[in-house]
Amino acid sequence: MRQTLFFVSLLVVSYPIFAVAEQDDGERAAKIASLLPPHVGACVMAIKDGKVVFEHSYGVADIETKSPCAPETNFRLASVSKQFTATAIMLLVDRGKLSLDDPLAKFFPGFPKYGEKITVKQLLTHTSGLPAYEDLIPKGTTLQLDDYDVLHLLMETKSPKFAAGSKWEYSNSGYTLLGLIVEQVAQKPFHDFVKSEIFTPLGMDESVVYQRGLNEVPHRAFGHERKGGNWVQSDQSLTSAVRGDGGVYTSLRGYEKWLAGIDERKLLSKSSYDAMFSPQVETDRHGSHYGYGWFIDDYRGEPRIHHNGETHGFRECAQRFPKRGAALLIQLNAEWNELDGSPDDVTKMGERIADVLIFEK
Repeated sequence: MRQTLFFVSLLVVSYPIFAVAEQDDGERAAKIASLLPPHVGACVMAIKDGKVVFEHSYGVADIETKSPCAPETNFRLASVSKQFTATAIMLLVDRGKLSLDDPLAKFFPGFPKYGEKITVKQLLTHTSGLPAYEDLIPKGTTLQLDDYDVLHLLMETKSPKFAAGSKWEYSNSGYTLLGLIVEQVAQKPFHDFVKSEIFTPLGMDESVVYQRGLNEVPHRAFGHERKGGNWVQSDQSLTSAVRGDGGVYTSLRGYEKWLAGIDERKLLSKSSYDAMFSPQVETDRHGSHYGYGWFIDDYRGEPRIHHNGETHGFRECAQRFPKRGAALLIQLNAEWNELDGSPDDVTKMGERIADVLIFEK
């Protein structure tokens, strides 16, 4: 309990929505560039003491059009999107539309019997035991899956990976189903609910939960990968149309407003924000904990709230240091082919950049 209260007590800091970054210093921008992996385009923002202290864009949003990256360029957040899905769920909890103790079977009649023991809270904290939907995709599949395709794959399973609540294991399946639960309870498509209930109230007017054919992304960065030593556009995969686990696109400017909304508690009740940023369960990642859509640990002896995003053509790193009123967002529209893809790679990149921009080391 003491640990939980410690983290919660550090949440309220101020991120001015219209803060203006300090004049970019060429030497500092070059230093940050040297800490980034090879990329097509990148956008980096740092907030310290509640003010934007660094905002810089590198490279291009699209290798084909050569359009330059800018603070308004919208990148795919990948799993950083999970914090938006968690917020959508907590909005409905605050409104009395659902309970964290509601079982999965309540929302999906006909789901295998083990769904009766999985709760909404376990979906939020990656303790549900749901099989990874990526492992269920039939070999030879060429058409993109959407959220309902994921649901159908899961409904064909016979048993969970482990008993609900018995352990922690990161799960895109859980967050995909959370997005579908929002649709059912709100009786509105997930992307529309997030737009009307999260993006619009926060002034994130150009942020989008994207699915091809349903909407468009303004000022869009496209994903890239390296082939034969050259960067090529490679923006979509079989799972890129799944929304609940990673479908949000936003920019540095949009994310700044998101942070302001969190710290000014514009959307949720105090109890819901406190729960979201409290260590709900210990993970298997170096003793860190998980709240609702966020990892919680410490760095350089200070509390840290963070999440990475890694998907086809994109890498994202979001880190918050509430004791300093500080935050960092790094967006890349390129894959890290030369690395092994473990979560530590993106986290360590963020730490190196945080050392320069926030901890000044």
